[in-house]
Amino acid sequence: MPAIKQKFDFSKSHKITRRSLLFALGYCLVLSTTLSSCSEAKNNAQQSPASPDSAASSNTASSNTTEKQVVRIVRSKQLTGLAVLEKQGNLDKRLESLGFKVQWPEFAAGPQQLEAINANGLDIASTAESPPVFSQAAGAPLVYLATTYPSGKAVSLLVPVNSPIKSVADLKGKKIAFQKASIGHYLLVKALEKGGLKLSDVQSVFLPPPDANVAFSQGKVDAWFIWEPFVTRNVQNKVGRVLVDGGELRDTGNFYSTSRQFYEAHPDVIKVFLEELEKAEIWTKEHPKEVAQLLAPVTQLDPPTLEIMHSKYSYGVLPIIDKTITKQQEVADKWYSLGLIPKKVDVKVGFLTPEEYAKITPAEVLANK
Repeated sequence: MPAIKQKFDFSKSHKITRRSLLFALGYCLVLSTTLSSCSEAKNNAQQSPASPDSAASSNTASSNTTEKQVVRIVRSKQLTGLAVLEKQGNLDKRLESLGFKVQWPEFAAGPQQLEAINANGLDIASTAESPPVFSQAAGAPLVYLATTYPSGKAVSLLVPVNSPIKSVADLKGKKIAFQKASIGHYLLVKALEKGGLKLSDVQSVFLPPPDANVAFSQGKVDAWFIWEPFVTRNVQNKVGRVLVDGGELRDTGNFYSTSRQFYEAHPDVIKVFLEELEKAEIWTKEHPKEVAQLLAPVTQLDPPTLEIMHSKYSYGVLPIIDKTITKQQEVADKWYSLGLIPKKVDVKVGFLTPEEYAKITPAEVLANK
């Protein structure tokens, strides 16, 4: 999708951005600006820009050729095992033996990833808890594969460094930027409730991270709920300061998800992915100095800073259990109660049976229960 210049009237935060409108029309008319525009990285140009049918054909090798199939896993630019997994290259080697080549497309945030999953432009996504709910509300046949620990301290509510705002209560009537349907959106709701406010008490400014970063640095919004490494970059550059982080607010982890079609076609690939991801998570947890050196170019932060940031994350892949499903249903019910999804969502539709999970979940991950 070619880049589209976005114009946003920050004085009227309720207006739909042009980018969000394009997505809402193309993805699901009933979800008004649920997801922002598809913001793919430069390497996405390698993917087929044609229809889902042609994308599917390009992703499936003919039985009478040695051409490798392509599995597209989202690129992480955070201090995570997923980012380490790409850099170490172990997954690429294992999947090569199965006839697969790995591509690592980049997206602005979780909602854009799940838009791509639904359009057959991505195979495995890594998002917070809310994007899958919004995706399910739009009718997308996604499958939850595994989850993670919360890592709440890696998400923060920033205010300008010289802002008079001292507490969440001071946000009443203020313009707050965040990616709609993201962890920033979810934690803002929880932070406001804890501070005695409602989402309707603030002006919501729906912007994907790159655009929100510009708006925040130019003083066009009063606050921004965002994740690392945006938080540390803004603090180091003395542009913003942390008003509150998600340490005591976040009660959910991230999810790895895929499409129903990809799960049914390639459970072997998914199992190998989860095996290597868990290995990368353990290595990341145990080698903070090496991780800092490895991911400095990815995060655009210096190694000493990354070593300090390391403590903001919890590492390890978690299996899907009943408690996971129950909590995700609570998240879905919260969004419905706020009127931000058009219908009640039964999240169980996106989860597999225990027997199906047992076939794709590595023993090491199952042990993390």
